Amino acid sequence: MIRDTSGQDKVLAPKRHKRLVWTLGGIALAAVAAVWAMGNVDGAAHSAKRSDLVTATVTRGTLVRDIIANGKIVAANAPILYTPEEGMVTLEARPGDAVTKGQRVAVIDSPLLTSNLAQEQARLDALSGDVERAMLDARRQQLSAQQVLDTARVELEAAERESRRGDILIQKDLISRIDFEKTKDDFKKAKLNYAHAEQEVALMRDTLAFELKNKQLEHKRQQLLVEDLRRQVTALDIKAPVDGIIGNWLTEQKARLARGQAILTVVDLSAFEAELAVSESYADELGLGMEVELDLGGDKAAGVLSSISPEVQGGQVLTRVRFKDAQGLKLRQNQRLSARILLENLENVLMVRRGSFVTDPSGQVYRVEGDSASRTPIKLGARSVSHVQIIDGANEGDEWVISGAEGLKKAERVRLY
Repeated sequence: MIRDTSGQDKVLAPKRHKRLVWTLGGIALAAVAAVWAMGNVDGAAHSAKRSDLVTATVTRGTLVRDIIANGKIVAANAPILYTPEEGMVTLEARPGDAVTKGQRVAVIDSPLLTSNLAQEQARLDALSGDVERAMLDARRQQLSAQQVLDTARVELEAAERESRRGDILIQKDLISRIDFEKTKDDFKKAKLNYAHAEQEVALMRDTLAFELKNKQLEHKRQQLLVEDLRRQVTALDIKAPVDGIIGNWLTEQKARLARGQAILTVVDLSAFEAELAVSESYADELGLGMEVELDLGGDKAAGVLSSISPEVQGGQVLTRVRFKDAQGLKLRQNQRLSARILLENLENVLMVRRGSFVTDPSGQVYRVEGDSASRTPIKLGARSVSHVQIIDGANEGDEWVISGAEGLKKAERVRLY
């Protein structure tokens, strides 16, 4: 019979300090595991690759507010020619034809105006005859009046001579008192007749001069009317106001036009301007005299805003830019270009590069701090094509996520790896 070893076994009391160590170690491991698990879960939900984000640093400097616009080269002077009178038009120059100043490019056939000129010219010729006839009549009447005056002068001289002879005869008693007095009466009568004849001649001269002047004034008035009609007929020959080329026909050949209707355009190739189309959202910020930087396919030029259209077409406002110095530039009609309109300079402001955050309605941005990024409320100000002003919510040197934050789902804090 084999005996067991129970008699050899010895019961030992457990060591309490070892049990305590193992218990504390288990608790610590559990806590670490819990923290790791929580962090791992949080990182899985709110983490992003740094390479997927576009960041920029907040800087301080001068912000130039500007607008980028596209446009084309246009002639600074492209007058539109209009018909001066109603009639049928004959276009003598085609679009693209070179013309010189004063060259006839179209003619208007106006039978009514031509007929009016002929009628008024005939009336002018008749009035010219009336004036010449009035001058002859005036000379004839003046001659008759002069004859009456000369006769009165002769009669006065004869009466005066008889009066003197009567004075001598009456002293010698060779004439009666009655005859003597009669000679005196005849002398007085001759003096009155002569005085009246002088007044009549003077009055006749004034009357004839007045009537002749009226005839001449009527003739002058008619002459001015004929000259105006002749000018209108001459204006039926439509002539180029400048050296250049024919732009566009604004009517059809042999069309009947009303007075003041557009016929064609003449493009002056000696002076060009830039025509820019600017979004109507910037229309209220535009002002005459603003500086403009132009890019003509590699060639740079400077200009100033010279005109702003009051009309909005297709959501855009047309503007004109005058070149400061166009020498050396090879400009062509309708040449495409891009431009930068400088609105204002804001000095010593906080700014950052533009990105998608500018259009975020929440008014917040992710600020990068080490390996994490947190949402920060901001207030933006003026904007340019490349930068935006920061009014509140940033310090110089801050790093912002300016694009690519759409995938962060607006988490308050994000781990970056």
